[in-house]
Amino acid sequence: MSDSYASPPAADRPKGSYAFVSLGCPKNTVDSERMLGLLQLDGYRLVREPAQSDFVIVNTCGFIERARTESFAAIDEMIALKKAGKIKGVIVSGCLAERQKEQLLEERPEIDSLVGVFGREHITKVADRLVGDLVEQRTVFQPAPIRALPDTDRLRITPQHFAYLKISEGCDRLCTFCAIPKMRGKHATKPIEAVVAEAEQLVAQGARELIVVAQDTTYYGIDQYGEPRLAELLERLDQVAGLEWLRLMYFYPMYIDDRLLDVIAGARTIVPYIDMPLQHADDVMLRRMARRVTAAETEKLLERLREKIPGLTLRTTFITGFPGETDEQFETLERFVRRHRFERAGVFTYSFEPDTPAARLEGHLPEEVKEERRERLMLAQQESSFAWADAQVGSVRRVMLDRRVPGQKHAWVGRSTADAPDVDALVFVTEAGRKLSAGSIVDVEIVATKDYDLIGVAN
Repeated sequence: MSDSYASPPAADRPKGSYAFVSLGCPKNTVDSERMLGLLQLDGYRLVREPAQSDFVIVNTCGFIERARTESFAAIDEMIALKKAGKIKGVIVSGCLAERQKEQLLEERPEIDSLVGVFGREHITKVADRLVGDLVEQRTVFQPAPIRALPDTDRLRITPQHFAYLKISEGCDRLCTFCAIPKMRGKHATKPIEAVVAEAEQLVAQGARELIVVAQDTTYYGIDQYGEPRLAELLERLDQVAGLEWLRLMYFYPMYIDDRLLDVIAGARTIVPYIDMPLQHADDVMLRRMARRVTAAETEKLLERLREKIPGLTLRTTFITGFPGETDEQFETLERFVRRHRFERAGVFTYSFEPDTPAARLEGHLPEEVKEERRERLMLAQQESSFAWADAQVGSVRRVMLDRRVPGQKHAWVGRSTADAPDVDALVFVTEAGRKLSAGSIVDVEIVATKDYDLIGVAN
């Protein structure tokens, strides 16, 4: 957790102390920050060390097996503290709680309370029951709302100068590999006025960069307004006073029209960066994944994006080893990656999820095949990422400084407009006589590279 988080005002007298473990994606981070804010307003005191708290909340991820393993490990660590008498209780919230519900209590009866994804607004009542030794109710599960829950009054765990801005909840896509609709419900758009108000609050708290997140960003507005309204939302956000950078994540490759691209290209604050998970590039695989787009449509979309948005950084993700993927289909994907030279990309092996349609497909592949293909695809992508980094040497890039390099007085770690927090590369910056601070946006002359990262001197 950052030492410089922004927070709502605390109540005068603490009810008790708690520690918080936040896992998973940026959308889950927003949920964590909302619960932290509610607890702060209600009089609970946050501490950093679980062993120094009355109770611990673990906000979990349940998306794929690797994430669930991490969540289980965190839960078990807190249960061990409870058994040792160092904390009073353990509350488990988030996607894993929503996905497994009472089964989680059966497997780990030491958990005191479960709070589902949409039960987060009741977190203070759950804490009250735990502190007050009231055990009549151990679970809080609420139905998915028609409209996304508010995310105001958050106690932020990101550095003060950037924040995640969640514009909708849930997903109407039925990709066969994905369990998110089961955990997060159907798509629920947050009204434009509510998103703008949240953005203004975050900027007032010191955020200079807002990172737009959702399960499906380009679907924004369809459920509430009857048509995509992302372009209008971005126009409104671009007018927020004090906002410097607006970064766009989780685009689905549909509902991207010329008006949206013109808004992105012409906005004052929107950086030339789009995260758009594509998952595959073979038509048979795309149909088996139920992606509802073809390879040819994707190719045309990528051309339009490059043409309309100068200097665009494209980030994407792919899945290797999806059920039935042949050598030829993987090679189609590999050629696609080499041809389009994405600046940023992540590759994941297919994760078997028992409650998804893909689990019932034929042709599941051995783990070693999935991993071998992942390594091949990452090597193909590495060539493009390294070449892009090398091409930056000698240029000047705008960089937001995140933190000092530990142990070095005049060196900083930052991110260019091409880099989202936690998932992309870094820029190492030397002060060169200038006095800098976290959150500063500076011109940096790039002088060298280190693998994916850039090294430069502040002008």
